[in-house]
Amino acid sequence: MTGSLPDQPSRFTRRKFLIGTGATAAGLALYAGEIARHEIDIVHRNIAIANLPSSFHGYRIVQISDIHLDEFTEPYFLERIVSYTNAIAPDLVLLTGDFITRGAFSFIAVRSAAHRCGEILSTLTAPLRYAILGNHDVTVSAPMVIAALTSKGTPVLVNQHVAIERNGERLWLCGVDDPGTSHPDLNLAIPPTPGAPVILMAHEPDYADDVLLHPRAPLIDLMLAGHSHGGQIRLPFVGALVLPPMGTKYVEGHFRFNQMQLYVNRGIGTVGLPFRLNCPPEITVLTLQSA
Repeated sequence: MTGSLPDQPSRFTRRKFLIGTGATAAGLALYAGEIARHEIDIVHRNIAIANLPSSFHGYRIVQISDIHLDEFTEPYFLERIVSYTNAIAPDLVLLTGDFITRGAFSFIAVRSAAHRCGEILSTLTAPLRYAILGNHDVTVSAPMVIAALTSKGTPVLVNQHVAIERNGERLWLCGVDDPGTSHPDLNLAIPPTPGAPVILMAHEPDYADDVLLHPRAPLIDLMLAGHSHGGQIRLPFVGALVLPPMGTKYVEGHFRFNQMQLYVNRGIGTVGLPFRLNCPPEITVLTLQSA
């Protein structure tokens, strides 16, 4: 004799759903916090510059940004960044701000973090390195961060410029004070008659719009920025969840204007939460070429 079987209770209960959702969220957090946050992306870009002196053809610049030691960037991770950079053997390393973090967990040890950062960066083997300040550096203490870096051999440009010489030829490296929290002065940062290519470092990328309106904008060939972290957490079809002020328009990568180009580095550290997703830490290798 045949007959229908009694209805079986569903095995997919609300409790199991919540457990599964929680496990997925925990796994994603583990991936974003421990794996994706430490996956280093070495990005190579050729930068064509008009009237580039022949001595600088093939000149390689490594840009590192937004270290945020050590909330939440661990010293060992910065040491790994330095090791990768030394293996690249660039001619120049440029550090575009936010060496420390003004955060809930860092205020007690921020001075030691700045000096530890300076110590680790002193192991860079490139012939030259220069830095600028970011908004966190200025908010915590610009003099303290400057002292921590310069005492270990990393000059900091604050509304200043310096000539980079090679075989009797030159290009100009310029750095402004943090545009978001301080007083950038392009009249001081950019030489009035450079007679050579000009590279400008400014922490916040959206400051490029102000730069383009300045009378000396036609003198600038390349601007380097960080600050945005590339969004830090990027979801498919959504993009960056949170972007900081002055980092919402030019979020990451290479942009071209008239004379000036802009490159925005995603940084290596994190702020707010120790997570990265679809937005790995970046070391940028910029190779100068004649336009």
